[in-house]
Amino acid sequence: MEGIRYFDVRHVTGTVTHIDIDNTRVESAGTSFVDRAIIRILGQKGWGILAIDSYTRPNGRSFEELLKRGGSLASLTSQEVTLADVPGGIIPVPALREDPGDVHLEEKQELLSGIEKGARIDGIKSTRASYIERTETVRFENSSGEEYSYSLCRSGFSIMAIAEREGDMQMGYVRKHAIQDFNLRHRQECGNVAATRAIALLDARAPRGGAMNAVLDPELAGVFAHEAVGHASEADLVQEGGSVLEGTIGRQIASPSVTIVDDPSLPEFGFEPLDAEGSRVGRTEIIRKGRVQAFLHNRETLAAVGFGHAGNARAMAGEPPQVRMSNTFIENGDSMVDELVSECRSGILLKGSRGGQVDPGRGIFQFNAEYGYLIERGEVGEMVRDVSLSGEILKTLHAISLCARDKKMHQGYCGKGGQSVPVSDGAPHVLLIDAVVGGSGTH
Repeated sequence: MEGIRYFDVRHVTGTVTHIDIDNTRVESAGTSFVDRAIIRILGQKGWGILAIDSYTRPNGRSFEELLKRGGSLASLTSQEVTLADVPGGIIPVPALREDPGDVHLEEKQELLSGIEKGARIDGIKSTRASYIERTETVRFENSSGEEYSYSLCRSGFSIMAIAEREGDMQMGYVRKHAIQDFNLRHRQECGNVAATRAIALLDARAPRGGAMNAVLDPELAGVFAHEAVGHASEADLVQEGGSVLEGTIGRQIASPSVTIVDDPSLPEFGFEPLDAEGSRVGRTEIIRKGRVQAFLHNRETLAAVGFGHAGNARAMAGEPPQVRMSNTFIENGDSMVDELVSECRSGILLKGSRGGQVDPGRGIFQFNAEYGYLIERGEVGEMVRDVSLSGEILKTLHAISLCARDKKMHQGYCGKGGQSVPVSDGAPHVLLIDAVVGGSGTH
């Protein structure tokens, strides 16, 4: 069609089920429906984008009218867009182990209540449990004649327990997410784990902060890989000058023990059988043995920035795709965890994550650990709380001296540009030399 260089359509239908339980009371439970499409039309310069609810693909002249509407919007843009030629294709979706849609809402509610009940032990003041299940069918087509379709189910729950003693309140938290499975069965112990940790934190103290050696567990090290390195490797930020990794391709920015990867093709929570632009997905080694190898791309940033391959365009239903991470992790090393603790000698073991902040442009970060343990004379000792890790991204990458071989992935959601998508991040235990650890206690 005249004036249109390319178009694609991504149509998402499905259901979302949620259950929220607050202190044994079911606050909400139900299922809603999703039916949204996004049509992107690339004109002589930039994009025209149409978002349509309850989409049914029109035929012939009606579809041409939609494209003309999008083309008119595209004609108003001034930014010139070039798309890289990339391979399309879809990889197999993992087999569905148990379809959550076959489980009645009442049974899901009962199972979640069992998890919440497991957290209601002596010393716990408050509990909250939540369950979310999203089943989607995605249909994609473009002007190159490519058509793909797949269905995928993601589900997950969380349990929070708050302990209180003499005005001091501490929280324990456990969350589990899965793809292609129903993950509420046989999980009652998760409530007890959250509650027991909350109570133990009442007896923990805050450590004295400062520069010290630190061992990060797979969850916190995975958060570092995701937040500090993954976001900085997203090529739209690189293109905009908002990444500390700009201009680092080929440079040694980390110790040789560090390899950091993003891979949408892995059957983890961030799995995608193809990206939101129809591009083939696969492994991207962002950093290999300390050297920057590639950025994460969609077709537009690949053409503009280079160094890597497309396959990291992701989007919520009815939203335009953005460059996003999927499953991001630090690769295994050769060491045992005991070796890291022994090599640490005097320092701290940091476990879990309670969020934090990162500025990928300035290259600085601050993360809060859920809890930790002091390390003295190469052995794990007293439990501590209210502890954080901060520093410069590049300096911290150089400070990773050892990686264990016990990589573990953790699941969650990542927000960017008003959209939230499912991701996994992970790592083995890693040892940082002279890490900046925050705390308010005294020895």
